[in-house]
Amino acid sequence: MTRTVVIIGAGVIGVSTALRLQEELAGKGDQVVLLDRKGVAAETSQGNAGAFAFTDVEPLAHPGIMKQAPGWLVDPLGPLSIPPSYAVKLVPWLLRFWRASLPDRYRASIVSQAALMKHCEEATERQIARTDGEHLIQRLGALRLYDSEAAFRASKHSWDLRDEYGIDYTLLHGPDEIAEIQPGLSRHFTHGGFTPGWHSTIDPKAWVEHLFAAFLQRGGRFEQAEVRDIAASDDEVVLKTADTTLRADQVVVAAGAWSHHLTKRLGDPLPLETERGYNTTLPPGAFDLRTSLSFGKHGFVVSPIKGGVRVGGAVELGGLELPPNYKRADNLLAKASRFMPGLDISGGTQWMGYRPSMPDSLPVISQSRRHKNVVYAFGHGHVGLTQSAGTAELAVDLLQGRKSLIDMAPYRADRF
Repeated sequence: MTRTVVIIGAGVIGVSTALRLQEELAGKGDQVVLLDRKGVAAETSQGNAGAFAFTDVEPLAHPGIMKQAPGWLVDPLGPLSIPPSYAVKLVPWLLRFWRASLPDRYRASIVSQAALMKHCEEATERQIARTDGEHLIQRLGALRLYDSEAAFRASKHSWDLRDEYGIDYTLLHGPDEIAEIQPGLSRHFTHGGFTPGWHSTIDPKAWVEHLFAAFLQRGGRFEQAEVRDIAASDDEVVLKTADTTLRADQVVVAAGAWSHHLTKRLGDPLPLETERGYNTTLPPGAFDLRTSLSFGKHGFVVSPIKGGVRVGGAVELGGLELPPNYKRADNLLAKASRFMPGLDISGGTQWMGYRPSMPDSLPVISQSRRHKNVVYAFGHGHVGLTQSAGTAELAVDLLQGRKSLIDMAPYRADRF
């Protein structure tokens, strides 16, 4: 008897999951249907930094971070900010965020994130090989920069974590050592750390479209439709769109920052928030960028994208409804021009995206608490692209009812 499995969301998580499932079901007659209200990579997956940041295992919520909370309200252009009009609504999420920053929970999150990152790195290499995608990958590493001895010393814990988990890196001392990896930076950067295992794609939108083409070639189906309601029983899952009602044997909710609207209807009111990220993409020739750059306390990255330069990052916890504050993108670009003398900031295109964020910085990769035929795959924060291939494999394990290669307990929907 043939089955129908519906994947809701055609960002990098949804497309990767649909592709992996279609690969596994090929020749069995089962149907995999991918749904999205706007299209493929039409939201966050098209404009991110393009990074496969397997070397980053530290959660956003760390001991002592809540001491910085007052600054999040008073500095609308800071690395982490909260618009005052959204602050009250955010209080329940912030309480969970504070709990996640307590030493024991923080440590548990690191262990779980490191395990997931290792799995995702291996899964990404499998995905690249299966789809002949190497031409879309840049293996340039990443350079994290510090502008004082004090800032560098304060980062020691993050480098110790990399030691603990066998992550390769080289520490750099002085502008000359930094310039050997990336010339053209301001000489006021005194220290750095280079991680060769940080890769990226030449264009995140093109990468998702590449995976989507592979999905279609293997027999998958796509429909552009917005799922407005969802209900599940032991026998089926019923999806209602503006025009029709769809029935499926199984469903994966991979709708990014919008996922909680659907999970709530299934009895899972999960604490999903939105890290609004801003960037500016500069055209080819803007700068001779030889690796991805990360500017420590300033909270933003510079990435090689489509032959040009993408400057963006930071975190604005502002939900889905507030209008964009593109002064944040302007501020990041102004900093980049100071840090990278010679950067041509003309001709840029601004963008804002919605990163789906859980309080403990771990995604939800789990069956619904009430309905075993519904699987959740969302909440990856700023590492959605990084964890997409691994999440796809784990979600398919859940759909197929088999044991995964890693312990799935840390990513359960019922952990909150």
